[in-house]
Amino acid sequence: MREIFKKQFQDELDLLDIKLEDNQIDQFYDYFEILVEWNKVMNLTTIIEMEEVITKHFADSLSLVKGVKDLSEKSYKIIDVGTGAGFPGIPLKIAFPQLNITLMDSLNKKVKFLNEVIEKLGLDGIQAIHGRAEDMGRDVKHRGQYDLCVSRAVANLSTLSEYCVPFVKVGGSFIPYKSGKIEEELGAAKHAVFLLGGKVEGLETFLLPGTDAERSLVLIHKNSETSGKYPRKAGLPSKEPLK
Repeated sequence: MREIFKKQFQDELDLLDIKLEDNQIDQFYDYFEILVEWNKVMNLTTIIEMEEVITKHFADSLSLVKGVKDLSEKSYKIIDVGTGAGFPGIPLKIAFPQLNITLMDSLNKKVKFLNEVIEKLGLDGIQAIHGRAEDMGRDVKHRGQYDLCVSRAVANLSTLSEYCVPFVKVGGSFIPYKSGKIEEELGAAKHAVFLLGGKVEGLETFLLPGTDAERSLVLIHKNSETSGKYPRKAGLPSKEPLK
């Protein structure tokens, strides 16, 4: 099984032009095994078949290289908001060990899973924290502290931006992972992004390796400090998205 995993994963890494050592690929396989084991008692993901985990979780997470060309060279400080089972943060940490990563999720049981993965894989320079984005985005330890904020969370772009842009320092970027055609959603979110101190600077659209599944990375640059009004209190960003 491990050898089959390695072969498929290596093929997809080649398509992304990412080179990993054998021990890093072994870490990905161990991560996959821990994920499947914990998923038997906790709803972490509906995707548990090995081939799909490789493509839809691992390769997808690493596709950030399409939007951040120097990801392998710089020691970016990154926060992954609504990380769930650790995507994209843990794959990014395994592939690019120099990154400093904070994983954030509102469910404590998922944070326990993340800490188990971090410990078993022997990862340094990565932490998992329990909290809601609306609260943590006002915490001075996290607000405006990160070079990059990433998220694969399912929410419209206006809502997601209100959750995430406050974490980014001026000059940094928020890069959400989006599926399918997003031009309409992007258009609707541009003013919200502006209110939060950001500007949509680009869109990287591509197919996941070996599939016809369309994926987009939205590149949102932070030009100015986010107003103290944002993020609004828990629940409001999703109930009443900024327009």
